[in-house]
Amino acid sequence: MIELEGVPELIDPVMICAFEGWNDAGDAASSAVAHLDREWKGEVFAALDAEDYYDFQVNRPTVWLDGGVRKITWPTTRLSVVRTGGDKGAPRDLVLVRGIEPSMRWRSFCNEILGFAHELGVEMVVILGSLLGDTPHTRPVPVSGVTSDPDLARTLDLEESRYEGPTGIVGILQEACTHAGVPAVSLWAAVPHYVSQPPNPKATLALLNRLEDLIDLRVPQGELPEDARAWQLGVDQLAAEDSEVAEYVQSLEEARDTADLPEASGEAIAREFERYLRRRDGQPGQPGGLAAEPGLTEGGRDASYLRDTTSGRTRPPRPPAKDEDEGAAEGPERGQDGPKDED
Repeated sequence: MIELEGVPELIDPVMICAFEGWNDAGDAASSAVAHLDREWKGEVFAALDAEDYYDFQVNRPTVWLDGGVRKITWPTTRLSVVRTGGDKGAPRDLVLVRGIEPSMRWRSFCNEILGFAHELGVEMVVILGSLLGDTPHTRPVPVSGVTSDPDLARTLDLEESRYEGPTGIVGILQEACTHAGVPAVSLWAAVPHYVSQPPNPKATLALLNRLEDLIDLRVPQGELPEDARAWQLGVDQLAAEDSEVAEYVQSLEEARDTADLPEASGEAIAREFERYLRRRDGQPGQPGGLAAEPGLTEGGRDASYLRDTTSGRTRPPRPPAKDEDEGAAEGPERGQDGPKDED
């Protein structure tokens, strides 16, 4: 039974979900929800029973000391709630779901999350994911919005999912929402497969920007724009040390620029201008942060933005041969066209 004592009545709530694991390349999706939770000081009100959904030999608990007392943190999925003002001052609440992709009983897992959504009056579920793709780190991160609901696809200008193949908890939860009559959308960011190690603040920022457009809510960006610039400059330096990687990145840039040429002159510029206006109006007298991913409006910044990103970072691997599997871990699909129509 779901008990929600102590949770206030929510206003126009939207549930935002992300899960570590297969659908979280570069930790971009889980970092996005963690950012929302941190910036808006979310309050945890529920946690799913770890015993029901996790194999502890796969996702091991951790032991830590609290004032000399040993305590255990179990891998699980937690729900928190944040209240924030809309662009015009109207409050809107978010229910944040952050955890690890479950090891078992996925249908029960989704039913439990949907039970919370029903009890809290959630109007829409947005599930964040990130996958490995053939996309250059020097260009804006491609983010695709996908839904299984034809009406929602038309209303919000989203892609209707046509994906077939292996899926993760993101796809399963979205389909569970669809069957339960809950509007659901998944947002997918493409992470360069040749620099897939986390964190990837540029992809996290891109997901948050797309989320802003979807739910019409200004998201505080904090240090993410600076972190994203530092990440890109760090990868630039590492790639420049390897001529093969530099040549490969150049080929990806040419392919991306050719594919994006029509869009770059139309809707993408309009969306970017609207986001800029929202930020300017939302914080009068403030710099307003970076509205777009680095390289789009703030390219060419000097190296003073570069933090110590190279310490502990591994060298970007050489591009795989054409007959190798490109980026076999987190992403449900790989290919020259970036994110696919995943559920």
